Parts: sequence; C-alpha cells; structure tokens
Amino acid sequence: MKAVAVASSMTQIVNSGEDLAGAGRARRLLAGFREELYGCLTARADELFGLADAVLCAEGPVRVLAGLSLAPGHGRGHGAVYDALNAGRADVGRLRWAVGCLPLPGWPDGRIRLAVDVCNWLRPDARTSPGRMFCHVHGRGPNAGQRIPGWPYSFVAALGPGACSWTAPLDAVRLGPGDDPTAVTASQLREVAGRLASSGAWRPGDGDIIVVLDSGYDVIRLAWLLADLPLVLCARLRSNRVFYRVPEPKPAGMPGRAREHGPAVRCRDRRTWTGPAHAAAAATARYGPVQVAAWNQVHPKLAKINAWAGHPGKVPLIEGTLIRLRPGRPRLAPLWLWASDPAADPAEITVLWQAYLRRFDLEHTFLPRGSARLLHDVALARHVPGSATDLRGCGARGW
Repeated sequence: MKAVAVASSMTQIVNSGEDLAGAGRARRLLAGFREELYGCLTARADELFGLADAVLCAEGPVRVLAGLSLAPGHGRGHGAVYDALNAGRADVGRLRWAVGCLPLPGWPDGRIRLAVDVCNWLRPDARTSPGRMFCHVHGRGPNAGQRIPGWPYSFVAALGPGACSWTAPLDAVRLGPGDDPTAVTASQLREVAGRLASSGAWRPGDGDIIVVLDSGYDVIRLAWLLADLPLVLCARLRSNRVFYRVPEPKPAGMPGRAREHGPAVRCRDRRTWTGPAHAAAAATARYGPVQVAAWNQVHPKLAKINAWAGHPGKVPLIEGTLIRLRPGRPRLAPLWLWASDPAADPAEITVLWQAYLRRFDLEHTFLPRGSARLLHDVALARHVPGSATDLRGCGARGW
C-alpha cells in the first residue's frame, strides 16, 4: 500500500495540469521528492534529512563525517551525525518507488535507455564489517590491477541524451559473497521495469526499454531470464566469443536430426566475418568513420555447466543480433556487441550501438570511493555532470 501511495503522489506531481514549465516545474518536482524522501526515513528522520542536505552543500568529497556538522544545511552537532548513522532507519522499498516515479531523461524517440554496472566501495580497513568481498580495481600502468576488500554495489541508472553525461540512478543493490550477480541483476531489472510501468514512464505500445551492459555480464543468460519483459539487452562482448548462424535446412529424406548450429562467426577470425545481414558506415566526431556490420539470428553454444548446470531439460538456443563496430583508426580494435533482438533492422542496430556508447556516462556517476557520497547517491539519485564525449580509458581499448 505504501508503494501505491508513493506512485500515486509522485504521478500527480509529474502529471499536474498546472503550468510547470522551466524552473517552476523543477521546484515542484524537487519539493515533492524531498517530501517523499522525508517520509521514507522511519527513525532519526530530521537528522538524516539534514545530513543529506549537508552532503549536498559540502565542498568536495566527504572524508570526515564529523565535518558534515559544519556544512551549510546541517543544524546539529557532530554527535547527531553518528547517532543518525547508527540508529537511523529508512524504508528502502518506498525510497525505490520515490526515485523510480521521478521523470526520466527524454529521448527524441521516446524510448528509455538504462545502464547497469557495478561500483566497488573499497573497505580495506573495515575488518569487522560483514559481507566484504575482494573487489577488482583497475589502476594505471601495466599489471596495475588489484583485488581490495570492499562492498560491490550493482547500479541501474537511466541515461540521458545531449552533450552531457547526467544520469538518473534508479536502483542500487549490494552484492554479497553468496549472490549470483546475473540473478541479482535480473531481479533488479525486473523490479525497475515494473516500477517504470506502474508509474507510467513506460506504457503498453511504447518501444522496448534498452538496457546496455559491459562485457562482465552474462548477457545470454540475462536475455533468457528476462525474455518476458519489454527489454532489449545490448552488451559488449569479449574478443574471444564465438556465435553461430542459422544452419541450412536439412535436405528432404536425409536421416537424423536437423543441425542446430550453422556457420560460425568468430570475433577473432576475420575470415568468418562474411555475409552480414546488414552493413553500413557511420560518422563519429571522435573516431571518424565507423564501419558497422550485423548478423541477425546468431546464438552461442551452451552446455549444462556453470550457471546452466541445473537447467531442466535441454539447454535453450538463445538468438540475438551480433554487431561489429570497426573504427577508422587502425590502433583501435573492433568493438563487438550482442543484442537480444534477433531480428534488429538497420535503424534498430544504429539505436543499439549508439545507446551502448552512452553507457560510459554511468562511469561519471560513481564518485571517489571511501566517502559517504556513495550512500547519498543511492538515497537521493544525485546526478553528476560530466563530458559525454570523453570516452578515453573507459574500456574496449579506447572506445
């Protein structure tokens, strides 16, 4: 009932018949969200709310919690800060609804674009904190990767258009040592899609919601788990993946079962990059001309091992569209994507690979770790502006 009440109140704010153009609309939406946020705080509400304002008004990252008592917007002493963090409580379910009912960034085609990623909150000195895991951290220089104890959080955020990288975080879940990341991500996306439908952000007849992911996700299994939802998943692939096209029909009268796997498309073997269903050229401001090729109805070979070991019966054959982006600069390797739409046409293929390039906007949402800012972002869906065109060092060898 609380969720229905929150969705109803936030929808009334968004769909009010009053003239909410410009700053007036923004003030009304902000006031409505702050009211709902306060209602989500079930213990030490006044101090937690003031603490959120203090984080907003603090200059730079928060490194000492006691320093928040000196920030504008915080009217209590430093003892109240620790009391609120130790004894304060929040209704997380209601908070998710309050965030999910806010207006999403508007795209010209009206479709929603979501990005999913994991951000590690490093806690190397918190030896008594439960549920710590070894988080892989990328550093600069050769052999700079490290594994540091911390808490990984799975984020879902809405991406926006234009020449900025503002995002709208919609959900955050902490991953535990015994969690299956793919199952957690599937549950997150299912809940987010349900909230978007309940709040009216997505309605029957609208275009499918685009979800972009990096290569660390098992996009094939996610597509299987979320096949009943209006989602199109598009994920980057590692360069050693192999997919198979639809085989030729079995000649009449030939004994035996029909083949399931046709000619292979190997991402590392140029000799197999033949016969794409679609091929086109696109211009990009940073990388110059890009050659785009796509193969419809391609699938990987799955075996009953690892995540599929307990699958009842025969493993499924999951088809999608394989997309290759080949930049004009020789030093950049091709970028491979797989989308869960097996019959994507050229227009849809363009939308999908362009949506994936916007996935890097989510990297700008993750602020420096080791500060209270991370929890603040989860609670308030804080937007972090940045440059949408600066994609260097974000993965895929420069893409």
